[in-house]
Amino acid sequence: MPRFSVIVPAYRVQAYLHESLDSVLTQSYEDFEIIAVDDRSPDSCGAIIDEFAARDSRVRALHLPENVGLGLARNAGIAQATGDYLIFLDSDDTLTPGALRSIADRIAETGDPDVLVYDYARTYWTGESVRNNFAEHLAETGPATFTLAGRPGLLKVLMVVWNKAYRRGFVEAEGFAFPPGYYEDTPWTYPVLMAAGSIAVLDQVCVGYRQRRQGNILSTTSRKHFDIFDQYDRVFAFIDARPALAAWRPVIFRRMLDHFSTLFTTRGRLPRGSHAEFFRRARAHCGRYRAPGAPAPRRARLRHGLIRAGAHRTYRALWSAQLVRGRLRRLSGAVHRAVRAASLQLYYRVQLRLPVRADRAVFAAYWHRGYACNPAAIEAKARELVPGLRTAWICRAEDAHTVPAGTRPLTPGTYRYWQALARSKYLVNNVNFDRRLVKRRGQVLLQTHHGTPLKSMGLDLQDRPAAARAMDFEQLLANVDKWDFSLSANRHSTLVWEKAYPSASAGCTTLEYGHPRNDLFRRATAADVARLRESIGVPVGATALLYAPTHRDYRRTQHPVLDLERLIGSLGPDFVILTRAHYSYGAPPVRRTHPRIIDVSGHPSVEEVALASDALITDYSSLMFDYANLDRPIVIHSGDREAYEAARGTYFDLRSCPPGAIVHSDDELLDIFATGHWRGSRSAQLRAAFRARFCPYDDGHAAERVVRRVFLGEEAVEVSVAEPRPAPVSVPAPAAVPADRQAEPAGRDLAGARSVKGT
Repeated sequence: MPRFSVIVPAYRVQAYLHESLDSVLTQSYEDFEIIAVDDRSPDSCGAIIDEFAARDSRVRALHLPENVGLGLARNAGIAQATGDYLIFLDSDDTLTPGALRSIADRIAETGDPDVLVYDYARTYWTGESVRNNFAEHLAETGPATFTLAGRPGLLKVLMVVWNKAYRRGFVEAEGFAFPPGYYEDTPWTYPVLMAAGSIAVLDQVCVGYRQRRQGNILSTTSRKHFDIFDQYDRVFAFIDARPALAAWRPVIFRRMLDHFSTLFTTRGRLPRGSHAEFFRRARAHCGRYRAPGAPAPRRARLRHGLIRAGAHRTYRALWSAQLVRGRLRRLSGAVHRAVRAASLQLYYRVQLRLPVRADRAVFAAYWHRGYACNPAAIEAKARELVPGLRTAWICRAEDAHTVPAGTRPLTPGTYRYWQALARSKYLVNNVNFDRRLVKRRGQVLLQTHHGTPLKSMGLDLQDRPAAARAMDFEQLLANVDKWDFSLSANRHSTLVWEKAYPSASAGCTTLEYGHPRNDLFRRATAADVARLRESIGVPVGATALLYAPTHRDYRRTQHPVLDLERLIGSLGPDFVILTRAHYSYGAPPVRRTHPRIIDVSGHPSVEEVALASDALITDYSSLMFDYANLDRPIVIHSGDREAYEAARGTYFDLRSCPPGAIVHSDDELLDIFATGHWRGSRSAQLRAAFRARFCPYDDGHAAERVVRRVFLGEEAVEVSVAEPRPAPVSVPAPAAVPADRQAEPAGRDLAGARSVKGT
């Protein structure tokens, strides 16, 4: 008997069915069956289901003799299910990687509840992904299980069938089934949640809820939308048959009115001429099921009152007036923004006529994110070495807490921001400033960059449209011409920067000084490392692997490349994984994963995260060049090298000078760890050669050299090759993978063609 029965009804979704079924079959958790129900679909859904069933025994094909609709197709799947739990997945939606593993773990943790509610994200055809707005109601706090009365806020989470797992024994004992017609989820989800003796939640996005351009069947114009009245009749009949549920009657009544209101005011749902009839039936339901005890929120009272009164014309008039008011508000907002923008630019022009302040410096990093990278290291050193210097840091309001007390935070687009750009002598950034910046005589602009380049940059992207996207190369060069100094970590970077960002000004000076952000690696003590590990949550004595992949230009959405759940399961209890998403990902859906997988994406300093780890797993990220300073193992996971290089391009073949072992698949990665070659002698040799080539000046004094040259004007700044010195650690040497988890070595490569055997 499988743990899960995943029921996937299919009707006219041939373009999405492959992806939906694959999202289940590729889960790291494998104890499931798929019951794919062909609801007499007129397209190729039936053939696709048969194809999957023929190649994977976990897929069971069920072909219905006639089209019965979504609800009854689900019932047919339930009748064939043998799993402990039922999971419903619409055939154009997908399970996220690791979802079944997390669902299974949470069910086990909470003692097999009747219902487990998990989260979803709307995935748009544009590639955008947006998490459910009411995710806070899925927080895994308080009792592990509860009834709906203990957490009524769950009703705010979208009332659909596919964001929950149901214990099959509970469903069968209660006799739950889907009715025919539209809105079939309504008389299923409300009764299920009200009747459940134990409910648990999982604070993780497990479903990608596809938002198609043409919408779903509920977005079509049809009289079938009147089915909503029959569905609520069924809900109230369920409550009336169970006196113990009477307290839920006023709550469901209020939610019913909200549902009616939403349907009535959504354009394109009800056929022309049917709105008055819909309102009459809504009024009748109000009279039939009205129950005191759950007052509507203030903003909904008028709507509910008009529905109860049957005031159809008044409701439509007020609704139309609200739409007009919204348009006027948006127009007024646009005018206000335009006036403010013009005012700011006028203010900036006035400030440009005032003297430059020699004691002021402005810093920024990563397009106005928090205090980070080379500019942060330089800013701290400048405050230490430059007498009377007053510094400011440009960042978003939500990142202001990362700015140290001695530095003034500046919010982009404010009057203080434009004043600082106009009158500060020193301007330091690891990307370009606002294109409207006027570089004044007397100002000094330092471009620090943010890593040693492996991937193509700047003008080298002109023939790579997937990576360049809408990059304005003329504006790029205009920005470059404002630079006075360009910071370089090594000779390789110098050659790349001067070619990728050619300046028309002979006054732009390259400073081949090393990376100031890596000074931390030389200054940190074992006590610092121990403190960082504790703050991140690394258990004492554990081996922490930092997984930090880079951005894929050839993908619209950034899917995980490495199966972290499988990796941590193979490594054993002495390992933890610190996972850090690329800064350009924005705010991807938060996922709850294995307890020994720690998301450090929100940590303000990647350098501190690196110090807290014992080894790095990455792909093409420039972090490998910085991490080499720590003299800790590095493993390159490059299964998509051809696709990455075709889209982005690289300056050299990483296989010719790798920082450690190179693997091309998850299986090879597991072999590397099982055999210990990830930290073997050959790996150490490769790392040493890599460090000598790319980290010659990272001696802990790079920031000081920059400050002395740029801020203090010292021409003769001494630069010498740094002596190799491993960064301190707070734990003993990394533990070996347990013997009972080790696999036979598969002859994987440490450097392209070199076999790990015998190293």
